[in-house]
Amino acid sequence: MQLYSTNNKYLRVSFKEAVFNSMPQDKGLYMPVEIPQLDADFIGNIEKYSLPEIAYKIASTLLKDEIPAEDLKALIEDAINFEAPAVKLDDNTFVLELFHGPSLAFKDFGARFMSRVMAYFLKDGEQLLDVLVATSGDTGGAVALGFLGVPNTRVTILYPEGKVSPIQELQLTTNAENIRAVQVKGTFDDCQALVKQAFADEELNAKFRLTSANSINISRLIPQTFYYFNTYAQLKKQGLNDVIFSVPSGNFGNIGAGLLAYKLGLPVKQFIAATNINDTVPRFLESGIYETKPSTQTYSNAMDVGAPSNWVRIMDLFNGDVDTLKKVVTSYRFNDEETLAGIKEIDSKFDYVACPHTAIAYLAIEKFREENPDDESAAVFLSTAHACKFPDIFPKEIAAKIKIPEQVKALESKPQHADKLNVDFEGFKNYLLKG
Repeated sequence: MQLYSTNNKYLRVSFKEAVFNSMPQDKGLYMPVEIPQLDADFIGNIEKYSLPEIAYKIASTLLKDEIPAEDLKALIEDAINFEAPAVKLDDNTFVLELFHGPSLAFKDFGARFMSRVMAYFLKDGEQLLDVLVATSGDTGGAVALGFLGVPNTRVTILYPEGKVSPIQELQLTTNAENIRAVQVKGTFDDCQALVKQAFADEELNAKFRLTSANSINISRLIPQTFYYFNTYAQLKKQGLNDVIFSVPSGNFGNIGAGLLAYKLGLPVKQFIAATNINDTVPRFLESGIYETKPSTQTYSNAMDVGAPSNWVRIMDLFNGDVDTLKKVVTSYRFNDEETLAGIKEIDSKFDYVACPHTAIAYLAIEKFREENPDDESAAVFLSTAHACKFPDIFPKEIAAKIKIPEQVKALESKPQHADKLNVDFEGFKNYLLKG
């Protein structure tokens, strides 16, 4: 598998190099030189395959000979060892539950696959791998659990002070071993900027072997395509062939993976990018002007991103052709009041408890249906996190229905530790240099 930079189409690096470098020195993002089409026979019979089988088919098609077949199969079976059920709410509405992994969030797909790929490529005696990650809520927990105890790695997680939920913070700060958490007096965008500056710093790169676990890393994006194909397989078993996906979108890695799946041959009619009031992309699709802004805190904190890194990848997938992109991608925004109303509506209509991100994806489906009353496609909205992570957001009668998983209860008895930094790169750099 050869990859180029979105800032340099002529650059060529291997998958292994892209995984460990994470981001090209020109500050672009890695993309595959070739996006092969999955064969029609596989797509036509996809309902016959299990999630690990689907995952292996996609990964082997993209990676080619980067990892031998048997090793890749074993890696996938270890990483993707939980289900992603498309739960039927009515004849044409499904919620895709992506929270059945260890950190109770969809990020487990990317983080577990990436950590195992890195562990596979790491050789005994090589320099310690320093993994830097910024999180707005769920990424950090998934990465922490994905890398916990992985030899020859050290993970540094930056998260914004006061802007993650209590359970999310427990997942970040109770790991110890090779995981360290850093609380930053700022926003997610500030955390993300610090990480990007670190990758561009010559002194840090000379001293450390740096890589990222954010969705800017191509090994995070690939495994997220797995559940789009697997969902299509689940619907196809029920005789449903036309499908629309509504994706809660913050840094736009999740929907970016869906669009990569589309380019690989997944027959999706429409993608909906559902955002909160951090609406850089909806504004762009309406006005044609791409203008980032500082992120604003909302109930759906994992989507509080004002400068979504992965949008450049999505534009690259469509060769910068906004008109073609808009035929495939629709985008809607919703505020906190609407989000809470969505949570109540899902509970009332379906007796289903949805996290705030999931509620926004549901609202986007309803908005799309209002605007397209003749479209009878099956609509799938992605549930990206377990509702237990957001206890303060739900009305009491809905909160009472939430079942707290055992792994969350276990976190509450563990000691917490987080280092604290201001938003200045020199402070972060000195923190890293001190080890």
